[in-house]
This record gives sequence, C-alpha cells and structure tokens, in this order.
Amino acid sequence: MPTTVQVTGLLTFTIAILVFFLGAGLNRAVGPLRRWNIPEAVTGGLIAALTTLFCYEVLGLAVSFDLAARDMLLLYFFAGIGLNARLSDLVAGGRPLVVLLILTVVYLAVQNGLSAGTSFLLGLPSGMAPLLGSVSLIGGHGTTIAWAPLITERFGLSNALEVGIASATLGLVMASLVGGPVAGLLISRFRLHGNDAAAPMVGLPQDDAGRESGSVTHLDLLSTLLVLNICILIGYALEEAVERTGLKLPLFVVCLLVAIVLTNTVPRALPRLTWPTRSRALALVSDLSLNVFLAMSLMSMQLWTLGGLGPALVVVLGVQTVGAVLYILFVVFPAMGRNYQAAVLAAGFTGISLGATPTAIANMTAVTKVHGAAPTAFIILPLVSAFFIDIANAVAIGFFLR
Repeated sequence: MPTTVQVTGLLTFTIAILVFFLGAGLNRAVGPLRRWNIPEAVTGGLIAALTTLFCYEVLGLAVSFDLAARDMLLLYFFAGIGLNARLSDLVAGGRPLVVLLILTVVYLAVQNGLSAGTSFLLGLPSGMAPLLGSVSLIGGHGTTIAWAPLITERFGLSNALEVGIASATLGLVMASLVGGPVAGLLISRFRLHGNDAAAPMVGLPQDDAGRESGSVTHLDLLSTLLVLNICILIGYALEEAVERTGLKLPLFVVCLLVAIVLTNTVPRALPRLTWPTRSRALALVSDLSLNVFLAMSLMSMQLWTLGGLGPALVVVLGVQTVGAVLYILFVVFPAMGRNYQAAVLAAGFTGISLGATPTAIANMTAVTKVHGAAPTAFIILPLVSAFFIDIANAVAIGFFLR
C-alpha cells in the first residue's frame, strides 16, 4: 500500500511556479515544442506528473496536492476574460458565437457516436460508452464526478468514477498536446497572421529574444487586482442568489458574467476612472493565473490511475483524438471562416472537445503570443465552453443514457 504524501497549499503554489519555469526553459531549449505552440505550463506540468508517477511506482509514494489556490486562480482568470469583453465585441462576435455553439453541439453527437461505436467493437461493458464520450471529455472532471453515481446505479458499473476520471485526465493531456500543432499547421498552410496592433487579451507578445515586451507599473497591477477582486467578491455574493433561481452555474461563470456587466457599465458611468480593459496589466495577470492554474492541474494528475484500465481506454481516446482533429480541420476551421481567428479557435476547440476551458485558452494564448492577437476568439470560446455547452451536454448525456 503506497504512502500518501500531502503537499500543503503554499508549497503546492511554489512547486507550480517552478514547474512553469521548467516548462518555459524546455520550450526555449527544444525547438519543436516552441514551433508546435505547446504551452509552457503543459510541458512542465506533464514532466511533474511523470515524476509523481515515478514516485508512486518506484518509491511507493502517492503525492497529493492542496489545490485551493488553483481554484482561486481560475476565478481571477475568468474575471479577467470578462473584463475584456466589450459590448461591441460581443455584438461583433454574435454570429461566430452562434456558429461555434452549433459546431460544438453537433460535436457532442459525434463524440458520443465515436464512443458508442468503439466501445461496442471492443466489447466494453454497458455504461462505459458515455464515460468515454462527452461525460468525461467535453464535460471534464466535474461532469464526470456528477454523473458517475447515476451511471453506476443504472448499469452496475462499479468502477465508473475511476474510468471517467482516467478518461478526463488522458483527454486533458491530449488536448494540451494537440491544440498548438493543429493551429500551427493551419497558420502555416494558409499563411495566416494576427493583428499585431491589437491589445493583448491574455499574455503579452514576445520579442525576438522570447521575452514579453512592454512595461507594466506596480500601480497598473494593483488597480487591476483591485477590480478583479471586486468582480470576484460580487460573484461570491451572487452565487447563492443564482442557485435559488434553480440555475446551477459554476462560480467562475458567475464571476465571468459579473465582469462583463461591470466592464460595460462602470467606464461609461465613471469615464475618469482608470479601468483595466485590454490593458497590459490585465493581460499579464490573466496569463499568470492561467499558467499557474494549468501547471497545478497537470502536475496534480494521478497518472497511476490509468494503469489498471487496459489498452481499451487508450484505443478509445486515440479514436476520439483523431476524430476531434479531423472535425477541427475539415469542419470547424472552414465554418469559422478559414482566417486567423478560425485557426486560433481551432487550437481552442481541442480544449472544448478533449480537455477543459483553461486548456483551450492556454492553447490559444500560446498561438497568439507568437502569431498575433485574436480578441474575438477569447470572448466567444469561454462563453460557449464554460456556459452554453454544459447545458447542451447535460441534455445529450441524459439522452445517451436512455
């Protein structure tokens, strides 16, 4: 029986920063990682996860991290996305948002169809197909935890939670590795480039030396953090009120919506007030929050849970990954306009289809840091993947289970 090692919150946060620097150093040193637009946090996080796997298999130590700080970073990140959402951008993004939503809903059916067909061919037990489809992939870990008890009860599948968590974990890894190369392929093939003059949404553009360009003062950072904290505090206050209406929304979605409302009202009511929309400080804080969040998420993956599930899981996830890439290349990219924004959204769609919203944004950020800004993509993708698609997925899962 392995010995559990519990890592405290502050030490977890510190390790996550070191993990990010490890990934950043490797990306600078290894050309393909940089060319394929692999996020630094993904590179370092996967190495850290392999290290904890070594500790488990060889040393008999099961490392467990305190992830409370990660959850707060998620709130900062999505509040930052909301603060960048000008009403004019939302209006301009209306049609692309609807198209992306339709494409994602259609892919729900495609993903569950791939899971059902592959599970049948492999002779997997009843109830396994939903877990290897949109429950764990589009839904992620949270949806898996929510639906696993019902699947266990209905199909008598005793290891439903373990299978779902393993599928969500492997999907997250694949989404992190596939998004950048897919976008890079499209950008190279169609010779696309972003708007270098546009203000950054997440992260600052890099100069030729690989360093982020521009300067940010301590006053810029403090005023940005103050506004973000206000958005999050209002989000906490509204969360219970939203739940009483019967509408279940994750706290980060509530913070996102609060930030959207504030950024489209406060600057108009108080025009002399300094507001962080599209500022370099907000881009920097958002990038920091996202990178440390993603590093924590990947380094805390317990890869040893994949070991007892056999090659069937790898086969199904391989089919799902190929299906997602083909759908992105031949459906999503053309439908979204075959332009640079469509290529950035292609990187993000891997996060929607296989991983999670932060993974999608990390993939998009890695692409835009090199090739230029794509502001509308950063507005519409979180609204689809963090809000609308959860409702559609719940309906699809219910239908699939019947």
